[in-house]
Amino acid sequence: MEYLAYIPSPSRGVIHLGPIPLRGYAFCIIIGVFVAVWLGNKRWIARGGRAGTVADIAVWAVPFGLVGGRLYHVITDYELYFSEGRDWVDAFKVWQGGLGIWGAIALGAVGAWIGCRRRGIPLPAYADAIAPGIALAQACGRWGNWFNQELYGRETHLPWALHITSSEGGRVPGYYHPTFLYESLWCIGVAFLVIWADRRFTLGHGRAFALYVAAYCVGRGWIEYMRVDDAHHILGLRLNDWTAMIVFLLAVLYMVLSAKKRPGRETVVEPAAADGETDGDSAAVEAEEAPEAAASEDEPVAKADETDEVEDEVKDEAGSGTKKS
Repeated sequence: MEYLAYIPSPSRGVIHLGPIPLRGYAFCIIIGVFVAVWLGNKRWIARGGRAGTVADIAVWAVPFGLVGGRLYHVITDYELYFSEGRDWVDAFKVWQGGLGIWGAIALGAVGAWIGCRRRGIPLPAYADAIAPGIALAQACGRWGNWFNQELYGRETHLPWALHITSSEGGRVPGYYHPTFLYESLWCIGVAFLVIWADRRFTLGHGRAFALYVAAYCVGRGWIEYMRVDDAHHILGLRLNDWTAMIVFLLAVLYMVLSAKKRPGRETVVEPAAADGETDGDSAAVEAEEAPEAAASEDEPVAKADETDEVEDEVKDEAGSGTKKS
């Protein structure tokens, strides 16, 4: 059958710049991180935080997230690395694909908590600011699956079918649902949903982040159901479908309980920013106060000199008065 239109797959997912490999999968993740930090920074400043705080905390969150994402993938697909005929060293080759979003968010939250704790910032407020950015980061990251020709759906004759050309790893060349594209578009929609809901309902105390999680899980559920790559099944459903359902329920439960216990939004998200001073401001204030302090120290000396002069004048006048008499 001839296809009038389809999405072509890249002939290769890596370009070598001399001895340095430039991998499309890695570039998609890096671009996603920059987008998340950029948007998160804008939202953080709008809520009263300092510029640069989001990036400082991301230095903790991103490495933890990458490790968590890889751990989840390796644990849930252990047979790809530890079964007979497999090389366990491949478990460390992140550039070949394989990051589980569930593990990335879980361990990334631990890294963010460490970064927030070091700066005296509430983690829920930071999570609310960064939530839409994370969704957009996922939208970018999913294109890494396109470069690797992986995680596609069932066969289809739709004009936007993904043309798989590789036969490595058990792939069968053909035309399939581009589930990577479906999830990328869904994540963009989730980002806009969270931004709109946050403005409309003034979400706070982690509820914007919980909305992102819940909305993502809804999309991940039906997209996961379309995929044909190998996965563990429980009662006929893929493991990630069960994970999506459980995480969705937990996110909704958190939003309900949080709204009752802590309604509204945090008034102060970064105490240092609320004080209205930075290190540079403090230095400037000290510099301005220094001359005044020096002047105040000289005043007693000046006053003492003036007193002595007055006393001398009084003595002179007294002496002159005595001679005249």
